Amino acid sequence: MSEIVKTLVVDDHPLFARATKTLLDEIDRIEVVGVVSNARECLEYVKLHQPGLIFLDYQLPDQTGTEVAAQLKQLYPHIHIVIFTGIELAGIYNKLIEMKVSGVLSKESTERTIKNMVYCILDGYTMIPLSVFNQMQLNEADAGEECELQEEEVLMMNMLVKGATHEQIAERIFMSKRTVDNYLRKIYDKWGAKSRTEALEKFIKSKYYT
Repeated sequence: MSEIVKTLVVDDHPLFARATKTLLDEIDRIEVVGVVSNARECLEYVKLHQPGLIFLDYQLPDQTGTEVAAQLKQLYPHIHIVIFTGIELAGIYNKLIEMKVSGVLSKESTERTIKNMVYCILDGYTMIPLSVFNQMQLNEADAGEECELQEEEVLMMNMLVKGATHEQIAERIFMSKRTVDNYLRKIYDKWGAKSRTEALEKFIKSKYYT
């Protein structure tokens, strides 16, 4: 008999979390044993219950998915983590691969795609969009080049260098402070920066600094 894989859903949007749980419950060998809403609860739950698979939202209120995944993989190297995201993460795919996550999925994925990802993981494989796969091939040849930033990301970093607060940036570009926080964390991940200071230093040396 195939082993049941205990699964944890980590998402701070209750409706989406419940929908994800319902979908995963339909998959053979998957048993959703918990649903939590932030990084702290996730780490505590994993310590107590040792799930084998985690569907981890990238945008949590207290940490990013990459920060949580890094801690989990250090403590539990064999755990499977699927980063579930509503924003584009192509710029940090290499970082996620280095962290040995088992997959990355858009929240706009179809039910079939989500189920296929789980089946792949259960069989020891993963899957990624063809567009990302092709870009990763290009990245191999251009490894020495700096990462690309979008226009809004450049504006945020330039304002940050000049001393603007996250609240001031949010007001300038008509976004919530939380959205700005998540964008900046994503930028830090792109640069491979471990701190805000390191990210600012790399940005100042880049072609984007004005």
